[in-house]
Amino acid sequence: MIDIITTELYWLILTITMTGLLWIPQIIHSVLKVGPTKALLYPNEATTHYADWAKRSKAAHNNAVENLIIFAPLTILVVTLGVQNEMTAIAASVYFFARVVHFFMHTLAVPLMRTVMFLIGFACQIVMAFTIFNVM
Repeated sequence: MIDIITTELYWLILTITMTGLLWIPQIIHSVLKVGPTKALLYPNEATTHYADWAKRSKAAHNNAVENLIIFAPLTILVVTLGVQNEMTAIAASVYFFARVVHFFMHTLAVPLMRTVMFLIGFACQIVMAFTIFNVM
C-alpha cells in the first residue's frame, strides 16, 4: 500500500481531474447554442451545431482521455514498483502542463504548438516506461 501521495501521484490526480473537466466548455456551448433539451437529450445531434472551436475542444478532450489511458497506468506502475525518481516527478508535472497547453492550443487552432505539446506529453510517457523497463 502507498502510504503517501508521491509527486507522481499528485500530478496524476491533477491530470485526471483536469481531463475529467475538459468536456465542460463544449457542453456549455452546446446548451447555449441549441438549448438544454437538445444538448442533453440528443447530444450527437447537438454536435452538428457546434462552432469550430467547440469541435476542436471536443477533439482535444478525446485526445486527453486517449493519452491518459497510457500515462496513468505507467505512473501508477512507477509508484507501485517504488522506482520513482527526480525524472519521473518532473515528467509527471510536465505532462500535466503539456496537456493543459495542448487543450488550449487545439481549441484555439494553433497547430504547431498543439503538436509540440502532444510530443512533450509523449516524451513524459516514454520517461515513465523507460523507468519501469530499467528496473526489470
